[in-house]
Amino acid sequence: MTFMADDCVFEGASGVDACGTRHVGRERVREAFARVFATFPDARFANARHVVAGERGLSEWLFTGTTADGRTVEVNGCDLFT
Repeated sequence: MTFMADDCVFEGASGVDACGTRHVGRERVREAFARVFATFPDARFANARHVVAGERGLSEWLFTGTTADGRTVEVNGCDLFT
């Protein structure tokens, strides 16, 4: 989180808003990621590819994880950065 701006924004892939769930500010973004790692203790981001163009960045990844009740998740995803 030390590389994130104080007013950073993370828009999750799911939630009630059109952009998913919107987390604003370093502390709220940190809390959102902490929940992911608490839900999926074995969380892993693999097959990462990164691209930078001007003031934008893109990270593509494969997320895998298992919940406490044994449910496994595998998601192809990406993050956009400015």
